[in-house]
Amino acid sequence: QVQLVESGGKLVQTGGSLRLSCAASGRAFSMYPMGWFRQPPGKERERVASIAPSGIFKTYADSVKGRFTISRDNIKNTVYLQMNSLKPEDTAVYYCNQNPPRDDSWGQGTQVTVSS
Repeated sequence: QVQLVESGGKLVQTGGSLRLSCAASGRAFSMYPMGWFRQPPGKERERVASIAPSGIFKTYADSVKGRFTISRDNIKNTVYLQMNSLKPEDTAVYYCNQNPPRDDSWGQGTQVTVSS
């Protein structure tokens, strides 16, 4: 089982940037596809980006395409989400997990708030 700890969220203004990190512990991190997910206030959790074990293949939700970039460092067992041109609708708790996600691997998440 992979344990995940997200960090990097904070309050930013519209148009700002943030870089989220997800530190993973456990075996074989480099074998797993990973994803970033978010849950806006009062809404369902949704996937915003995913990355293959190699780091070569990536997918993005339409709402973040061109603004967010997912990456991973398999030596450091870390997944990143670079978020640029942030909008108020990006406000959410952000989580990382395997992709597809494991119910027993959700962490605490990190809060991102974008002020208008």
